[in-house]
Amino acid sequence: MTLLIKGMVCDRCTYVLEQELTALGFVVLEIKLGQVVVKDTPDFAQKLGAIKIMLKSNGFELMYDKNQKTINRIKELVEKGIALQLASGTPTKFTTFISNKLHKNYDSLSALFSSAEGITLEKYIIHRKIEKVKELLVDTEMSLTEIAHVLGYSSQAYLSNQLKKHTGFTSSYFKQIKQDNAQTVTI
Repeated sequence: MTLLIKGMVCDRCTYVLEQELTALGFVVLEIKLGQVVVKDTPDFAQKLGAIKIMLKSNGFELMYDKNQKTINRIKELVEKGIALQLASGTPTKFTTFISNKLHKNYDSLSALFSSAEGITLEKYIIHRKIEKVKELLVDTEMSLTEIAHVLGYSSQAYLSNQLKKHTGFTSSYFKQIKQDNAQTVTI
């Protein structure tokens, strides 16, 4: 049984849903952003209410229409685009990447995304990239200059300004978190 889920934006979302569905007695066969495949059970219809409650309590919901599936696919492609940038070290032009993968005009995809999510696709991409920057600053040895380069920012200064604008914190704050975590582990 395939469930389409609205609100899954990162790997933590997949982890949470896998844990929650397992706790409800489901066998998770496959999970990726926006989609969970569980082993079909005879009492699935009876458990659907529990699934909806669990999803809502975790900030997710079931998707039913085609537009929601497209929006979910866009979110998945944003994550793949960011991962591609990190793996290849070359910037991804998201407008081209997304429209080519979905075989649709970027402007129409962006309009659909904005109307359903209440945020422009461009702002969503920036938000996801900033989340990745925070993760890289805390979890890796990469400098802000290196991160700016691999994620396609024009300069370290521009990324620094974006980070401050969207989080309220500088890169030093996130590096301090890394140092604090390292000290906690060694104690």
